[in-house]
Amino acid sequence: MVQIGKLQYCFLAYLSHPAADRPIYRAIRKHGPRSIVEFGVGNARRTERMIVLASGRHDAPIAYTGIDLFEARPEEEPRISLKQAHMLLRRLNARVQLSPGDPFSALARIAHTVVDADLVVVSADQDSVAMARAWGYVPRMIHDRTLVFWEKPGSAGRGRRFVKLDRRAIEELAGSAAARPLRRAA
Repeated sequence: MVQIGKLQYCFLAYLSHPAADRPIYRAIRKHGPRSIVEFGVGNARRTERMIVLASGRHDAPIAYTGIDLFEARPEEEPRISLKQAHMLLRRLNARVQLSPGDPFSALARIAHTVVDADLVVVSADQDSVAMARAWGYVPRMIHDRTLVFWEKPGSAGRGRRFVKLDRRAIEELAGSAAARPLRRAA
């Protein structure tokens, strides 16, 4: 099991790059989630850091669910293959479930296995149409104390930042997803 010291935590929480991830690391240290769901694994650097931080607070393995396109990600985006992600994350103190696909299709397959998530992280690189539909599943995956962070473009082109969503905002997003008609294949 990999542990993280105070100096390493301070680096992650206040100096690491990308800076947008820092509030997530601070929230993990403060709230100690046991279950993490991440939409958009990317190159898995943030994933690894989140699991290591969270597992430092618990003896039992962290439940981690990662939803990503993996090999199907565009070449210009940070990515890791499904196999590489499994190899990297299995050495950590976590029960890892990786689900390839866009947010809606992947979540539709596994939503019944993802319950009582303590932390949900949604990367900005997710397909907006698929993510809009996926929000309909999120309220049944979370509880009253779940932290939900949604990455948004920063103002005036200043990179990206994570916005913490409250339960009301999540319910509104889920309601919008429910009102959206499903497209049928021709």
